[in-house]
Order: sequence, then C-alpha cells, then structure tokens
Amino acid sequence: VQLVESGGGLVQAGDSLRLSCAASGSTDSINAMGWYRQVPGKQRELVASITISGGTRNYADSVKGRFTISRDNSGNAVFLQMNNLKPEDTAVYYCYADGFYYSNYRSSGQGTQVTVSS
Repeated sequence: VQLVESGGGLVQAGDSLRLSCAASGSTDSINAMGWYRQVPGKQRELVASITISGGTRNYADSVKGRFTISRDNSGNAVFLQMNNLKPEDTAVYYCYADGFYYSNYRSSGQGTQVTVSS
C-alpha cells in the first residue's frame, strides 16, 4: 500500500488546515488508517486513527475537540481536519495504514509539514 499526503502548510494560530491522504495498491487489505506527527528530538505522537469498516475513531488528548479524522466511502482516503491550530501542533504529519496481507503491516507516507506561527 502506498500513501500520499497533501494539505500541509504555514498558518497562524487559530487557523484551520485539512490534510488528505490517498492510498493506492492493495487497499482492500487496509483495516485502519490514521495520522501521527513527529517533531525533531521528540517522541512520535499518534494523533488520530479510524477503522475502515466501522469508522471507530480515536484521538490523542492533545487534539480532542480540535481535530477530526474522516474517511471516504471507498476507504482509500482519509482526512484530518485541524481547527484552532496551536504552535505546539507544528510537526511533520504522516499518514499511515495498518492492514493484513500475508502478514500484518504498517505503511506510512512521506509526511507533510504543518507549521503554526503564534
């Protein structure tokens, strides 16, 4: 499974951004998709996830009430709507997909930079 993210950029605190992630390849093998973020020198943080079949969503406490994860009907794309952005949201955001194809796997995209200025 290949993943391509888009939608990052430079915004001011309080602004909104919408990240998109398109999956290709053996997408029928995907069970869940989500987003994590990485800041140099800090631990990777799982931001949000969604199951493809039931749409169960989970969020990091740091983004609850501000971020919303969704998927399209085909299950081949996920989106992260980020509202009321804060400078501490600045990071590289990676899309990932968890699935099973002969064995369990996790695929990740190349990442998209989100920078929030104060």
